[in-house]
Amino acid sequence: MGQNLDQFCTECRSVLQSGDPLPQALARISQALARLIADPAFVAATFTDDMPPGRRELYHDGETDMRVLAHVQAGQREGKPHSHGASWAVYGNARAFTDMIEWRRVNPEQEEAAVLEPSSRYRIGPGETHAYGPGVIHSTAHPEKAWVIRVTGTDLDAIPRYRFRPQRDRILEKA
Repeated sequence: MGQNLDQFCTECRSVLQSGDPLPQALARISQALARLIADPAFVAATFTDDMPPGRRELYHDGETDMRVLAHVQAGQREGKPHSHGASWAVYGNARAFTDMIEWRRVNPEQEEAAVLEPSSRYRIGPGETHAYGPGVIHSTAHPEKAWVIRVTGTDLDAIPRYRFRPQRDRILEKA
């Protein structure tokens, strides 16, 4: 692990152990991630132009369970709405951009099928970050190949989280 990644991970561990309320902690992690992805040496050590799409775990903190993941996102891809369940995530783009949509459920939680509508749309550009607290439903789109760092509070594949199912759930587009 490079020195700057080491420093970033140490800073994040300290933030997570500080006792700060989660929104403030995520804001601090987001600021630290923006500094990390602005470092050309870190980006060059983490990504190459010929790297295939996929994700790699760069770091796992055994004390806090925080993970730092490097994603090479293929272009021309749109993700489905999802949440990180009881966990959180901070996204940062090292190269290109991610188009984001945040969603809100407009029908009662006890109904099996979810009905979602967009609540906001924005772009995370190179050097920019955005934090998502527990339960925030969002989707990503990558019109072109992008290099993304994602910091999560745990192994998201090991916890229950919301995943949009087109055969059951539906999206209401605003007029």
